[in-house]
Amino acid sequence: MRPHRTIAIGLIGLSTALIGGCIAVAVGAAAGIGTYAYVKGELSDTEEATLDRAYEAALAAMKDLEFTVKEQSKDALHARVVAAEADKTEVRIALESKSEKLTKLTVRVGVFGDEAQSRLIMDKIKKHL
Repeated sequence: MRPHRTIAIGLIGLSTALIGGCIAVAVGAAAGIGTYAYVKGELSDTEEATLDRAYEAALAAMKDLEFTVKEQSKDALHARVVAAEADKTEVRIALESKSEKLTKLTVRVGVFGDEAQSRLIMDKIKKHL
């Protein structure tokens, strides 16, 4: 009888730990901070940064990657950068202020999107944040 009780207590402890871990993951996912989402050709991420800082990081990333910036614009809530790679593939970066210290970044490469290239660009932007 004692081994069954020990196993039951162990299983309860394990399930509690697993449920706690799932809750932590769910909370992190709900916040959306630092998690990439690639949907319909666009890679999105929300970062803990002001819109101004994220915009400057996007421009610095374009310079690092030696892309030609064709357009750039910013207001208090939104910013955007349109650049071209050496092969003339268009790169669009959209930034949206979600709060005073949270900014959503979206990267699209080409007409249909390129996930690998988008991740490379997003990583470069994040290095400047």
